[in-house]
Amino acid sequence: MKRIGISADSSCDLSAEIAEQYGITVIPQAIIMEGRTYRDGIELKPADIFRHVSAGGEICSTTAINTAEYCGAFTELRKECGALIHFTIGSALSSCYQNAVLAAEEVPGVTVVDSMNLTTGIGYLAVAAAKMAEAGMEPEAIATKLENLKTCMDVSFVIDKLDYLRKGGRCSAVTAFGANLLNIRPSISVRDGELAVDRKYRGSFRQCVRKYIGERLDAVQGRCVPDVIFLTHAACPEAVVVEARELIRSRGIFSEILVTEAGCTVSSHCGPNTLGIIFAVKS
Repeated sequence: MKRIGISADSSCDLSAEIAEQYGITVIPQAIIMEGRTYRDGIELKPADIFRHVSAGGEICSTTAINTAEYCGAFTELRKECGALIHFTIGSALSSCYQNAVLAAEEVPGVTVVDSMNLTTGIGYLAVAAAKMAEAGMEPEAIATKLENLKTCMDVSFVIDKLDYLRKGGRCSAVTAFGANLLNIRPSISVRDGELAVDRKYRGSFRQCVRKYIGERLDAVQGRCVPDVIFLTHAACPEAVVVEARELIRSRGIFSEILVTEAGCTVSSHCGPNTLGIIFAVKS
């Protein structure tokens, strides 16, 4: 039996390899496509969503993991560990956190952490918790450190086109048309647990990615926690990902660059050609 188990919603966007390496259990969120519900990453992949929308289908929607599902998952996981720490997508973005807290009241030994984040902003915290547990820290001490760490996360991404946000009702058709016509690609970041537009880049997606990475790292120069940075993307061309990784590597800041692909939650809202960098800054 493990001393401390770590789990996270599938919106953490950790690859199967990373999750296995750190012993993190991923609980799938629900994706609704054409009225049918699928489990994120198990019954539905981002490529399925992109094909569906490209063929003229409606945009997919996401729903929170309900309390009963959390209860079932927590109960099974607690059979394998002395205590469990679970990470949800930010409470301002979904009701997952509230549902998980209710479930934790029914299952002893479960600590639920509101990540105040999405994608590998959640994954970063889960990996950090796994490392703390491996180092012998107690659950209460880990939870205390996480409360500080989650406020130090720098999470942002740049979107190629606003078509998915438009179809999902998150921006107007006029805004999306104008942005696409003028080659405007917005950079969106997480601020205090909510999403906000940071910058608007112009040019090809590849050019915008270069500008975005350069400006994002310049803005926090000297304040980055130099252990790991996540480079997370949704169906970006390999050449763009390789160049982005090289740009980060050339800065010589981070000891590890982890490249992951966004799951269905991010993909269904942002669409293909979305790329973000996620790291921590010193408090």
